[in-house]
Amino acid sequence: MGLQIYDFVSFFFTVLLDIFFREIRPRGAHKVPKQGPVIFVAAPHANQFVDPLVLMRECGRRVSFLAAKKSMDRKWIGAMARSMNSIPVERPQDLAKAGKGTIRLVDRKGDPLRVTGLGTQFTKDLMVGDQISLPKDVGVSAVVEIISDTELVIKKEFKDLKAIEMLTAPEGSKFKCMPHMDQSNVYKTVFERLNAGHCVGIFPEGGSHDRAEMLPLKAGVTIMALGALAANPDLDLKIVTCGLNYFHPHRFRSRAVVEFGEPLTVPSELVEMYKRGGPEKREACGKLLDTIYDGLKNVTLNAPDYETLMVIQAARRLYKPTHRKLQISQVVELNRRFVAGYLHFKDNSKVIEVKDKVMHYNTQLRYHGLRDHQVDIQKTRRHAIRLLVSRVAQMIFLSFLALPGTLMNLPIAIVARVISNKKAKEALAASTVKIAGRDVLATWKLLVALGLMPTLYFAYAVIVFFYCGRFDMTLKPRFLIAWASWAFIPFITYASIRFGEQGVDIFKSIRPLFLSIIPGEENTIIELRKSRHELQKTITLLINELAPEIYPDFDSKRILDPSPNDRPSRSASGTNLAQTIFATATQPLNQLLGIDGRFEWERAEDSDADDVFFFLNPAGVIQGRSRASSWGAGAWTPDGSRSRSRSRTSSFTSGQIQLGEGFRIEALTELPRDRPFAEVTRRLSVSRKQKHGLHLDEMSKESEEVESEPQCMKNGQVVDTPPITIQNMDDPMNTKSKEA
Repeated sequence: MGLQIYDFVSFFFTVLLDIFFREIRPRGAHKVPKQGPVIFVAAPHANQFVDPLVLMRECGRRVSFLAAKKSMDRKWIGAMARSMNSIPVERPQDLAKAGKGTIRLVDRKGDPLRVTGLGTQFTKDLMVGDQISLPKDVGVSAVVEIISDTELVIKKEFKDLKAIEMLTAPEGSKFKCMPHMDQSNVYKTVFERLNAGHCVGIFPEGGSHDRAEMLPLKAGVTIMALGALAANPDLDLKIVTCGLNYFHPHRFRSRAVVEFGEPLTVPSELVEMYKRGGPEKREACGKLLDTIYDGLKNVTLNAPDYETLMVIQAARRLYKPTHRKLQISQVVELNRRFVAGYLHFKDNSKVIEVKDKVMHYNTQLRYHGLRDHQVDIQKTRRHAIRLLVSRVAQMIFLSFLALPGTLMNLPIAIVARVISNKKAKEALAASTVKIAGRDVLATWKLLVALGLMPTLYFAYAVIVFFYCGRFDMTLKPRFLIAWASWAFIPFITYASIRFGEQGVDIFKSIRPLFLSIIPGEENTIIELRKSRHELQKTITLLINELAPEIYPDFDSKRILDPSPNDRPSRSASGTNLAQTIFATATQPLNQLLGIDGRFEWERAEDSDADDVFFFLNPAGVIQGRSRASSWGAGAWTPDGSRSRSRSRTSSFTSGQIQLGEGFRIEALTELPRDRPFAEVTRRLSVSRKQKHGLHLDEMSKESEEVESEPQCMKNGQVVDTPPITIQNMDDPMNTKSKEA
């Protein structure tokens, strides 16, 4: 297929996402069928118009998303949505009107379907097939018979306790009238797209929200799938569940993971049940919806509340091996499994006790203004002073570099913040499921920036044009200079963003250094470090005890590895042209400032410091790779095979998701932090020289140098560096065979 308007618009929004997000990493993208009809079912819908853009960017297919007609009726949003082949859907809640009077259940037990009104006008406000909705979305039911202005019969009774409480109160409950919508045209359009081999995307929760868990799914997606197959039995339709996992959905330069589940095939027996109609049709839709919901649970993180989510994330950080960095896809997977384990054992007395300790530890961190990864960094006072002075100087220098772009874009930032907060309040007032309306913030920040940036940059170009007139230039060079400035300003903006975020990361690292040099305050860090180590040990032992009950193949020695088929994010892999140019242009500056990863400026909030593993390629030459690349693609071993690394305490694995193999490196986790794997490198060098036939005396001398290296710290005590077997490092398969 040739290029379409869709492709140009998609490229434009991809660039915007690369600027707005620090990293977007797909997981399981290889599972998406490369051709044929696909229904993408995505959840949670936590970022309004940004969600379809993120999914569209990572799925590798052209997707027609179902969008609310209310949104598509807006001038600019509608134009962009139509260019992306979106399908408008008119939702009943968008046309809902407040009903007159109140409603109540007179005989809840004897006749729960009969609704009585107080001061109502049912014959004017409602029609058979319409729906009545209770406040705060506690209940919705369709009207099957209107007896009078004050009496009607509903299709299904209200079972929610809050709904019953409202309807049995003497004064009754307020309600809304939602008209019945004929969606036959929508389904017809969807069937046409699927029969043509195209893809359709839908957010089955029905609307965006900012809750910690998925909302109940609407049945529309099942009617699309079953209806398309009923009309065309030869259609090879697949349903792909997509989990949108954001770290901070509404924040600028945050991170996200898009996870794709295994393609689902609709069973033929469900299609036959759907064809027969009646109760069997509803049963078929219900069974398929349950299957889709289970698929979404496998690719999303569903915490019962925000407090539990914070505890889960803290426990996951404490359980992870010290100084091991996890990719954001691994972080999401560990969070998901921690939630599953917590929900299974939440009534266990040991789990309750650990939860209280973790909450207390989080409170202490907030009180002292520290992050978890900063607690375990040990520095002498002299080293801390030297590092503090160095980082302050670097932060000031980076601030000066970020200042021009910051000042030029300050009006956009202020206006975007004001408008997005206003829209969030409006969305919250109009919704019954939102908590703070944060799901619309990122959307409106992007929309405001799209509208203001060209205008503001044009104004700057006009200023440059008139300023050049002071130097008696002719019109042509003045126009050229003004045009060049208008084209160059976006690059200044992006450079300022990168310099600014690095400066902010350095600023976050200053407080623990400052505490470590104040007399008496170092005890605070020491106590927190002690509490952290005790809590880490407790959590590890508890998980090693309980995890095998729900994960039969649990291995306390294995780190979660991303699938070898998972490709890195565009920004991480270098396909982002702007980031590639920026990295190349600033390489001398990075060398000057010492931006080498040790200061952890660009890592995720939940990650720990990155280490480097060294591997031998087939030629026997040492290669250094960060785990961010070696875990995803594997590393060469001498026999030409691929291997991945493993650590002492990391994650439990599920029978449903196989995340890779590895080998034990218990000795490596004990090495000094300031020189990680230096001993490994030297021992590999000895092994390589031995293979190349160097003199035995030279080897012995170098071996003695290795053995005379300083000792390392373990649990606060000086101990000898554990021995490392070079044979096992050369060939991880030997380690696996011994373990077997």
